[in-house]
Amino acid sequence: MSKGFDGAAPLGRFIPVDSVRDVNNIGFRLEINDNVVQQGNTSDMIFSVDEIIAYVSGFFTLKTGDLIFTGTPSGVGPLKGMIILLLTSEMSRSLMLLSNN
Repeated sequence: MSKGFDGAAPLGRFIPVDSVRDVNNIGFRLEINDNVVQQGNTSDMIFSVDEIIAYVSGFFTLKTGDLIFTGTPSGVGPLKGMIILLLTSEMSRSLMLLSNN
């Protein structure tokens, strides 16, 4: 049920949901080597966060700590060489150094 491979899906720190005003309205962007390659908002998703959780929980038992990955805005293709990723949202910034050599 996933696109899993070594080094896939790096994660930053978690933000408590009660510190988020509206999970259906969170702006975010992804920079690769100082270039903005994705920018979006959770309000752009076809289904709300609650609808996604309800749908997925009809097929899988969800427990604390489980992650649901959705699609992303256009912009990111294959990563090559040494990459610096910076994911920024209204609440957090996550910096990751990756190499796929």
